[in-house]
Amino acid sequence: MDTRDAVQEARRRGVDLVEIAPNAQPPVCKIIDYGKFLYEQKKKAHEAKKKQVTVQVKEIKFRPGTDEHDYSYRMKHAREWLSEGDKVRAAIAFRGREMTHRELGAKILAKLTADLTDVAEVEVSPKMEGYQMFTIFVPKKAKLEKKKPAGHTTDQPNSEPEKKREPRTEKPLAPAKDPDEIF
Repeated sequence: MDTRDAVQEARRRGVDLVEIAPNAQPPVCKIIDYGKFLYEQKKKAHEAKKKQVTVQVKEIKFRPGTDEHDYSYRMKHAREWLSEGDKVRAAIAFRGREMTHRELGAKILAKLTADLTDVAEVEVSPKMEGYQMFTIFVPKKAKLEKKKPAGHTTDQPNSEPEKKREPRTEKPLAPAKDPDEIF
């Protein structure tokens, strides 16, 4: 259709002539309501943004003298974050004379890598950056597919009502093995 004819037809209908694909040969135009077109484009962009997944980088910090309990506590949190789909940056901070014993930090990161192999892959292998040694873990692809949906959507009503929680009962402490034992 000729451009003049298209403009006349658009005016006759009381709508706009909108160029859809200017780089095509010949350029593609539509006779539509431009305000409605912009509204639909904005709505599509909003829907695409809603479905977009944002990945955060969470950090856990160690020291060369980090004990087993602290290590396992932090490793548990790293495992949790990885299962949620976030990246984890594990950093070991060295101070003063600790810099001469970098192998202690490397041991901790190697142990962490071994403990997280089932849920994570190493994105950045351990390296020094100033007074810190760090590595970055990313979740494995197979684990991400089983990830729960982010939140409650309006088109899917909550099928089961919230359950009432029963009050916690205190468990009796186990008696010490040796009466002379303090700790």
